[in-house]
Amino acid sequence: MLSTTTDGLREAAQLHAPAGVAGAPAVREVDVVVVGAGLSGSAAAVALARAGYRVALADRHAICPPQFRVEKFGGEQAESFRRLGLLEAIAAEATPFKTVMNLRRGVLIDQTHTPFYAIRYGDLVRVVRDQLPATATFLVDEVVDIQTRPEGQRVILGSDEVIDARLVVVATGMGEALWNSLGITRRATFEKHSVSFGFDLTPAQGSRFRYPALTYYGEGPADRIDYLTLFPMGDVTRANLFTFLDDRDPWFRAFRREPKATLLRTLPGLSSFLGDFQITSPVQAWVMNLYEVERHERDGVVLIGDAFQTNCPAAGIGVSRLLVDVERLCAVHAPRWLASPGMGRDKISEYYHDDVKQTSDRRALSLSLGRRLLTLDTSLQWRARRRQHFLRRRVVAWFRARRAAGGLDPA
Repeated sequence: MLSTTTDGLREAAQLHAPAGVAGAPAVREVDVVVVGAGLSGSAAAVALARAGYRVALADRHAICPPQFRVEKFGGEQAESFRRLGLLEAIAAEATPFKTVMNLRRGVLIDQTHTPFYAIRYGDLVRVVRDQLPATATFLVDEVVDIQTRPEGQRVILGSDEVIDARLVVVATGMGEALWNSLGITRRATFEKHSVSFGFDLTPAQGSRFRYPALTYYGEGPADRIDYLTLFPMGDVTRANLFTFLDDRDPWFRAFRREPKATLLRTLPGLSSFLGDFQITSPVQAWVMNLYEVERHERDGVVLIGDAFQTNCPAAGIGVSRLLVDVERLCAVHAPRWLASPGMGRDKISEYYHDDVKQTSDRRALSLSLGRRLLTLDTSLQWRARRRQHFLRRRVVAWFRARRAAGGLDPA
C-alpha cells in the first residue's frame, strides 16, 4: 500500500493500532473517506479537505489509467469548476477555444460562441488530484470492504489497513463490487444506449483545417450518428463521434478497421469543411449503458457521479450532473452532517432528496433519452421535431447575424 500526497510520498495522517491488540491492523482516523479518485471523487476530496475536514482519498491507481471519457467542457460546467476553485488550475493545462461551427448535410446551421476547454481525461483527473491540500491523504490501495453503521464507518483496504471515518463517499464510477457488499443494486435504464469513439486528426501535409472546431451532425436516422465534434487539443485536433449504433453492427467493425474512409462515406458533406486529413491515433470506443442505483439510502455512505447514475455522453450533461453532485454534497449536506453526532440514513437521505440534485438527475436522463429519439426515431412526431430543431437553430442564427450587422432593431 502506498500513501501519497501532492508533495510526494509521505504520510499525512497518524496511524495507530488498537490499544492492547498485538499485531492488529493499523487504523487511520479521518472525517471522510472518498473511495474512487476519478473526476468526481477527486473533486469531492479537494472540496472537503479545503473546508478543513480530515480526508482520505483511496484508489487502486496511482495515476489515472487512460480512459476515453470527458475531453472538453464549457458553459455551466466551467462555472461549476470555478465555484469549486478548480477552473484556474485546469485551464492552465487545457487547450482553450471559443467558436464552434455547427453543420449538417454540408450546410452551416449556426455557430456556438462560448469559452471551451479541451483536456484528456487522465490529465484532467491529475490536475484535480494535484489540488489536494497537504492535510489530505491519497492512498493507492484497493478498498475491499465498507462496514457502515449510524455511529461511524469502517473501510478495509487490500493492504489490511483500516480507516475509521464518519462518512464514506463512493465515487467508483461504474464498478459494482462495493455496491454489492453494501446491499446496493442497480437498475438498467437502457443497456447499450450509445457507442462513442475518440481519435486524433491532423490536416494533410502543408495544409490546415478550415475551422479549428466544428460539430457535424448525422445525415439522418439511417446512419445512427448523432454528431461528430472536432476541437483543438494540444498540437492535434481531437474527434469525438457519438452514435447510437449497436456494438455488433458491421459499421462498428468497418470504422475500427478503416476509420477515415468509413467516416467520409457516412458523412459525405464533411470533407468540404474539413479538407484532407489523417487519423493519427488508435480509435477508442466506449459503449455506454444507462443505469440508476436502488437501495442506496444507507447509514454513513453516499454515492456521487457515475456511481449513482450514468448518462449518454452525446447529451453533454454528464459532467454537469457530476459537478452538481459534488457541489451539493460538499457545500451543503456534508458540512451539516459533520456538525452533529451520527451519520444515519436520515441524514444521508437529505442528499438524495435534494431538489437541485433531483432536478439535475432528471434533466440528465431526459436529455440522454431525448438525444437518441431525436437522432433515430422515424415516427411522424419525431421527424417533425427533428426538422423543427434544426430549422429553428438556422432561423435564430440568421436573426442574430442580421442584428449583429445592424439590420434589425435590437428592441
